[in-house]
Amino acid sequence: MNGIDVSENNGIVDWQAVVNNGYQFAIIRIGYGTTIDSEFYRNINGALDAGLKVGVYLYSYALNEDMARKESQFVYSTLSTSGLPEEKLEMGVWFDMEDADNYKANHGDFDAQEITNMCSVFLNEMWRNGYTSTGIYANYDWMTNRIYTDQLGGCAKWLAQYNYTCDYYDESLKLWQYTDAEYIDGNQFDGNKTM
Repeated sequence: MNGIDVSENNGIVDWQAVVNNGYQFAIIRIGYGTTIDSEFYRNINGALDAGLKVGVYLYSYALNEDMARKESQFVYSTLSTSGLPEEKLEMGVWFDMEDADNYKANHGDFDAQEITNMCSVFLNEMWRNGYTSTGIYANYDWMTNRIYTDQLGGCAKWLAQYNYTCDYYDESLKLWQYTDAEYIDGNQFDGNKTM
């Protein structure tokens, strides 16, 4: 299956155009840190109304395990109050622990064990709350060098590697983000495939 991931940065999405262009799923950003994405409700409802399979992701600003726990509580609370049990999230719940905007780099020097521990706390909290399909999202470098994935209980993985082939081999790899240049009616999205 092919899909896109979407946040407020993509503006107003024409979900019927997404379907008409052959996509079957969407991963919607629920928020960043403990702040809701301003387009989350419009995007999740639009994708569901268009008949797409959906999942959600959180861009993390956690700097320690307690902050990661608070982020999981934020995600769980938002999903619960939105009427989105795990059964409606066929494409999973994802924890994005990367540092695309250098927030973590500007607030400390985090080693792989610290990053892994924060991932573990988030995952375990979500699993305890019934979202057992929660996994981690990261680019190839983070997945292989910055997170000790073997310590995360075989959790689902969503890999970002903009390439013609996926070079990451793991039986728990569920999604591959292969490009940041999928265009739907002139709007640019990240393209994803199921594995």
